[in-house]
Amino acid sequence: MAEAPHICPTLTYEDAKAAISLLTDGFGFRANAVYETEDGRVAHAELSYGNGMVMLGSKGTGSEFDKLMTDAGPVGVFVHVDDVDEHHARAVAHGVEIVMPPRDQEYGSRDYMARDGEGNIWSFGTYSPGAAE
Repeated sequence: MAEAPHICPTLTYEDAKAAISLLTDGFGFRANAVYETEDGRVAHAELSYGNGMVMLGSKGTGSEFDKLMTDAGPVGVFVHVDDVDEHHARAVAHGVEIVMPPRDQEYGSRDYMARDGEGNIWSFGTYSPGAAE
């Protein structure tokens, strides 16, 4: 089994189920675990892409994390992908809002950016943080 990632972005959503659908259908993440509260909200979810992972849950659950994140704004998350254009085409096919189409960057990456339904910015590109080390 591969080593678990040491860093996992964690987000909260008003509609966590819609976020999970966007991440799995539109961006190709895999839902590893989704735990719901008795009233059907997402208490905790773990979604993976390659060797990375993002955790998320519904706003308003009353958990300590939920309370601390009450006034938190949108975040930006970067995900390494091998084929930016193919990944972008998948996102477009699923109706994802693209805020920057694929383009080559001066630092050698090819990437694009999208916004999820709650304002978080997801960047996908060929850049591999730490690869030059």
